Amino acid sequence: MSQESLPSDGGPEHPDALPEYAERVLEVTELIPPGRVMTYGDVAEWLEEGGPRQVGRVMALYGGAVPWWRVVRADGVLLPGHELRALGHYRAEGTPLKEASRAAEGHVPRLDMRRARWEGGGHTEGHT
Repeated sequence: MSQESLPSDGGPEHPDALPEYAERVLEVTELIPPGRVMTYGDVAEWLEEGGPRQVGRVMALYGGAVPWWRVVRADGVLLPGHELRALGHYRAEGTPLKEASRAAEGHVPRLDMRRARWEGGGHTEGHT
């Protein structure tokens, strides 16, 4: 193996070790209080690194070990394929939702982003 093919950052010592960015994303996810959410972009902003797609990728690969339902799309639409599992968590935690209209029968509610979004402060003002 040539010197050029070695990872420049030394790589993880343990094969199960998470990339450092992934660890940081998961740490932020664990800070979000029950009943509140942050968008993928909010998490990237908090970390001052990456963007919504990078955060989404981390959550897709490693999010199962943390409250993944608290990191959401900015439009409040529930994660496709996981709507019912997420909805169960939101209802159990009292996360503000916008119920689906009758015209949208069969559709699940959306998150009420105005009320549910957590800015990352030391308080949960506005949470009902």
